[in-house]
Amino acid sequence: MLFYILRRFFLMIPILFGITLICFVVINLAPGSPASFTEELSPKASPEAMEALKKLYGLDKPLHERYLNWLKMVITLDLGKSFVDGRPVKEKIKERLPITVTLNLLSLLFILVVSIPIGVFSALKPGSLFDRALTVFVFTGFSVPTFWIALLAMIVFGVNLGWLPISGIQSVGAETMPFYERLLDWAKHLILPVTIMSFAGLAGMSRYTRSSMLEVLRQDFIRTARAKGLPERVVLIRHALRNALLPVVTLLGLAIPGLIGGSVIFESIFSIPGMGQLFYSSAMARDYPTIMGILLIGALLTLIGNLLADLAYFVIDPRIRVKRDV
Repeated sequence: MLFYILRRFFLMIPILFGITLICFVVINLAPGSPASFTEELSPKASPEAMEALKKLYGLDKPLHERYLNWLKMVITLDLGKSFVDGRPVKEKIKERLPITVTLNLLSLLFILVVSIPIGVFSALKPGSLFDRALTVFVFTGFSVPTFWIALLAMIVFGVNLGWLPISGIQSVGAETMPFYERLLDWAKHLILPVTIMSFAGLAGMSRYTRSSMLEVLRQDFIRTARAKGLPERVVLIRHALRNALLPVVTLLGLAIPGLIGGSVIFESIFSIPGMGQLFYSSAMARDYPTIMGILLIGALLTLIGNLLADLAYFVIDPRIRVKRDV
């Protein structure tokens, strides 16, 4: 097990460098630059001033040299300074990373807690009214744009009914509230973003759980377990559900990049000061160091999430352990 973890960890290093190389090239080849963005704000800026600005940002150097300089800074845990306000990128990400990680963890937890029981119950009652309703829900979740659902939910629950706040993560003056009121206020602000972020994943995961559970229930070892006289609850939970969760764990690892990428949309819609909102504003300002820092953290979180999914797969499925031992 330890050897497997170490091998996967060292394989992550070249993958991470490959991701950063592709992102760096794509960002620098995209139209616009920090100098052109500054020129848009100051149309009267002279060409000499623009050249001085490019030299200040290091944009006068070849692309490969800029990447190597950035890579040297990353190895020393220095992500550079923002072109916008001159603050260290590491500090800007440190302020916003906990918010984005919290949103994504809550969304994953919500998806697991809700989708797995729904999928199992639907597999136990195939063709029932609940199963058909789940099918409609899945097709709705995959076909309707989540940003449209977010705007609709904001209008209904925030504007018309006034039940939930529609922006930020805390109310004005929340610092002066007692702890339990501040916690309740924080929870109310997160209900809409977490629910909407989980909508598409909830629909897909419940359907995959249903399909996997149906396939497992048809296997011979389930019939053998029932023939032995084991209680139905033991057959379903210990034998059927454990094997049905194998593809779900794999899909969960693949869902992590989608959630992190979706943070850009939902944090912008709900005005949540997380990494997604910072990424959007940095992209609009052509703030290359901040963009690369956020992409690096996002890629690292994605690789760690996939590693955890593989480890969970390793723990759940004893056949993998047997093959590796052999």
